[in-house]
Amino acid sequence: MSKKAPKVSGIAEDNITILISQTRPDSDRSPYFDLEKKYTNVKLIFHPFIKIESLTPKEFRAQKINVLEQTAVILTSRNAIDQYFKLSEEMRLAINQNTKYFCISEAVALYLQKFILYRKRKVFFGADGTNKGLFDVMNKYRNTEKMLYVCSENQQDNEIESWLKTNECDYRLGFMYRTVSNDIKEVFKTNRCDIICLFTRSGTRSLLENFPDFKQGDTLIGAFGASTIEFTESAGLVVQIKAPVPKCPNMVTALEFYLNEASK
Repeated sequence: MSKKAPKVSGIAEDNITILISQTRPDSDRSPYFDLEKKYTNVKLIFHPFIKIESLTPKEFRAQKINVLEQTAVILTSRNAIDQYFKLSEEMRLAINQNTKYFCISEAVALYLQKFILYRKRKVFFGADGTNKGLFDVMNKYRNTEKMLYVCSENQQDNEIESWLKTNECDYRLGFMYRTVSNDIKEVFKTNRCDIICLFTRSGTRSLLENFPDFKQGDTLIGAFGASTIEFTESAGLVVQIKAPVPKCPNMVTALEFYLNEASK
């Protein structure tokens, strides 16, 4: 049964507009839309803050990485998966069927089914979507695999690289794409955004590049992932809605939890 979301401190009006800094989901079965159905006064707006640019085979070859020598791949997003297989195809590389894949979450791991025959003995994912969960599943293989960490040339996760160094892993950073800030001024011009949800450091950077004098004021900020939270707070913003945390494994549950708790 639909109901109104509770009035939240800092939001002056009954209607609550939430800006999700990602592309609108293709499927109507997305849990985001369940949130809209549950609360009649919640309006969701989807607008990606960043866009992905693929590196060319020539740019990648300049890194002098032999992809076929790497026995394991670290993947922290669907973008990383898309770019890994796209670039491999462009370079006509036949990926070994025994390659292991270490994924940040189950959702990312399941996305691999688009490209490979999914077998549990070669696909691993963290239990809770955090870096710690990823490290837990990688730990057993840290000294036996040659690892390729697929990442953006301007946004690799320093915590992951630090773990690889500390544990003396045989690894390479594989820059396969770059993130570029989108023009997001129009969406702010035409909408009052009560809550802004950020998912990457590049998303936060895009917000601040588009609005160098951005003042948070009463706007609530949600952030997903320890790296995003840390970067956003270091930029001087207050993050009130955080995920993943024990009770909130994703942004949808974090939003619902906050809306309910803030009204008490």
